[in-house]
This record gives sequence, C-alpha cells and structure tokens, in this order.
Amino acid sequence: MNAAKVRKWSLIGVAVLLVIYIGQVVAFEVRLGVNQPENQSTIVIATYNSAGERSERVLRLVEVDGEAYVAANHWPRAWYQQALENPQIEVDFGDGFEPYTAVALEGEDDARIRAIYTVGFGFKFRTGFPPRYFLRLDPR
Repeated sequence: MNAAKVRKWSLIGVAVLLVIYIGQVVAFEVRLGVNQPENQSTIVIATYNSAGERSERVLRLVEVDGEAYVAANHWPRAWYQQALENPQIEVDFGDGFEPYTAVALEGEDDARIRAIYTVGFGFKFRTGFPPRYFLRLDPR
C-alpha cells in the first residue's frame, strides 16, 4: 500500500472515530436532558425566556461559605442564557420554589469557585469538553 492510500485510510479512520465520539456526546447529553436525575445534591431552577415562558431544569448544587452555586457544565444551556437575560429566577431546594437572583461569576469569584467546583476528565470527555460558566444564587 502506498503512502497516499495509508494517509487516506488514516483520515477516514480518524473521521469515523470523531463521528462516533460526537454521537456518544450527543447521546449522553440527550439522555441526561430527558432523565434530569435528581438526588440530594441537586436543585430545580426555573428560568424565563424573552416571551416569559417558564422552563425548569435540574442542576447540581454546590454550597461554598453559605452561598449557593450552579454551573453550566453541558452544551445544552438555554437555562443559563435565560438566567443571564432575566436573572429573576426561582429555585426549589426541595421545599418549593422561592425567588432568587442569578449572578454571573467573574474574576476572583469565578476563579475561587472554579477551583472548588471541579469535574474529572471522564465527565469532561463524556460531555465533549464544554466551557463551564458559574452562577451564584442570591435570595431575593
């Protein structure tokens, strides 16, 4: 087999692996979005789009120094964009929805929470290495 054919088949092999990987990421995200698993470390956040339509999403809660934080850890993140556009949200910690304000983290606050609220390589790999963004949930 000449070098050109080896290169061609190598590129095809890489392309096939990439398609399989992307398919696995999409399947994982869809399964997570449909199931929205709840446990002791999750909350439900309600955001509103520009038309005022309410959307609920189960998120993992991290509490640091008495404050509540959530992260946009996945590619689907409409809830995060809605919280940025309309930070007047509602949060259910298990006892019903209460009014909160979503505050985007920046600078030192972001770096501090990013260092505490970490995820492993396996999680990053399964989710396709999405960028992470953090919100602090302030009671109103």
